Amino acid sequence: MTAEPLPRIVRLLPDRFRCDPKAPGTKENTAAALLLVCTLAAILWANSPWADTYSALLDTHVGFAFGDHTFELTVKQLINDGLMTFFFFIVGLEVTSEFAIGQLTDRARAAVPVVAAIAGLTVPAVIFLLFNASGENAQAWGLVISTDTAFLIGALAIIKPKYPARLRIFLLTLAVVDDIGALCVIALFYSERIQVAPLIVSAALILAIALVRFMPVARGPAYAVLGVALWIALQMAGIHPTLAGVALALLIPVFTPERQQVEQAVDLIRAFRQSPNSQYARAASRGLRESISINERLQTEVGPYVSFVVLPLFALANAGVRLDADSVIAALHSPLTWGVVAGLVVGKFIGITGATWLMRRTGMGELAPGLTLRRIAGGAALSGIGFTISLFIVDIAISEPARQDQARIGVLLASGLAFLLGWAIFRVTDWVSPPEPVGLNLIRPVDPERDHIRGNPDAPLTLVEYGDYECPFCSRATGSIDEVRAHFGDDEVRYVWRHLPLERSHPRAFDAALAAEAAGLQGKFFEMGIQLFAHQDDLEWSDIYRYANSIGLDLERFDADVRVHSSKALHRVQDDAQDAELMDLNSTPTFFVNGIRHKGPWDAASLIRALEAGRT
Repeated sequence: MTAEPLPRIVRLLPDRFRCDPKAPGTKENTAAALLLVCTLAAILWANSPWADTYSALLDTHVGFAFGDHTFELTVKQLINDGLMTFFFFIVGLEVTSEFAIGQLTDRARAAVPVVAAIAGLTVPAVIFLLFNASGENAQAWGLVISTDTAFLIGALAIIKPKYPARLRIFLLTLAVVDDIGALCVIALFYSERIQVAPLIVSAALILAIALVRFMPVARGPAYAVLGVALWIALQMAGIHPTLAGVALALLIPVFTPERQQVEQAVDLIRAFRQSPNSQYARAASRGLRESISINERLQTEVGPYVSFVVLPLFALANAGVRLDADSVIAALHSPLTWGVVAGLVVGKFIGITGATWLMRRTGMGELAPGLTLRRIAGGAALSGIGFTISLFIVDIAISEPARQDQARIGVLLASGLAFLLGWAIFRVTDWVSPPEPVGLNLIRPVDPERDHIRGNPDAPLTLVEYGDYECPFCSRATGSIDEVRAHFGDDEVRYVWRHLPLERSHPRAFDAALAAEAAGLQGKFFEMGIQLFAHQDDLEWSDIYRYANSIGLDLERFDADVRVHSSKALHRVQDDAQDAELMDLNSTPTFFVNGIRHKGPWDAASLIRALEAGRT
């Protein structure tokens, strides 16, 4: 395996493709700000002297004709039924990704936010129905079930509670389940009378989409054509057509990059570097693209258009509620308005906070280190910011324009109150009991008598890596640590390896770590590590004993050290893993530079810059 170019490729990979990743996006704040601007613009426009132009624009018909056949939608329908399909498509991609390689793969850690999300869906609906137990308003209970993720994360960034990272992950996990629930509600309760023939066609199209992954070429165009056909079929079947985006997303493959594919991409790039030509350029581009799952590529390519085009247009088309004296007075006296406010503000807070408390009290779940019930309460309050799904359901659950305005006023009022409540909770709790940072500093200092060190044990710079031997992007696997050590020299930097075996995704990682520690008892820890990284796909015990023999270990002693459950080797692996758990480390590789957790890319150049900065 080549050691030089691969770190540069690793640097190009998204953070989520670290082993067992948890990497959030970086543009939610800007998207939330744009959404807020469009919301305010819609309200001002709808209440300006030019309000008639607002309504006229949304009611304008657009479409096309083909012979005797015509297809027409109003501008509002085009946005709500057409463009919003892309929103639900992205939601579906994120849900699939979270279940396959993200937050929801860790069932124990995900248990609390999953149960809290379910409670956050049901309790608001119950509270809404207390205000609207019967009549036409009762069918609008779906308005209060969903949280707007973009506004939620944007609000968290505006409030800036101390050390929000773990809370942010909790809320994003909760939001995924919240989105699943909202999609199910729309499909089951807000679809028109089902037409059998188009439904059969839809089922056939879904089967065809599932088979696209087996096509050797042109998978992208196939997904696009079948997705459009499914949208039309669902609309004809009486099911809300935006769910075509969800169905399509759930059937698109998602996977973490495979070592072999990444290395093949490296070979293609090397060939292009040595002989630049269009053939090699296309091959290298295709190799890089295909090393990342189509799910991830679509999130990257389509996601920004949804955040910065589709959702702002949706806000502009749906938030334009009349706020004249008559409308406001009618809303303030309407059980529909107050049902929405109470459902979102009170229901979300009680449901999420109460379910979290119950899960912890009964021992059925646990919170990540650094998370407390007070922090969850602040996030639960912010979860009352319902916008996108709430406004989306207004049009399909309520037919009368006056009641639609009352519902919209309730959504806007609830979102403002939820923000203020969340702000107050965070400010008070951060003042009364400031949270402590988790995982920022190395919990156990480097000990030359205990740790495995390369370089001078007294070197002024320290680089600690937590990794496992099946992780294809750990520094030894990519060769990046060799570049770092070559740059500084052994007298300037000491490199320390510690174990973080992620057995859920790497089933042989713990055995490999145990073997390395057993080899270390014979003074050949790093020699065994080289063998393990060189044969990451062959880590059965029969293979490991062969590697032990190849580096000259006493096999009888090695066998005893890996078999005895009270062995020093086992305890060292467990100690490292327990330290990682206390620091809430959950991905490999994770680096600490001079005792401080390294953030950002982990290629050789980035690590060198971080160490250089630590020198000063």
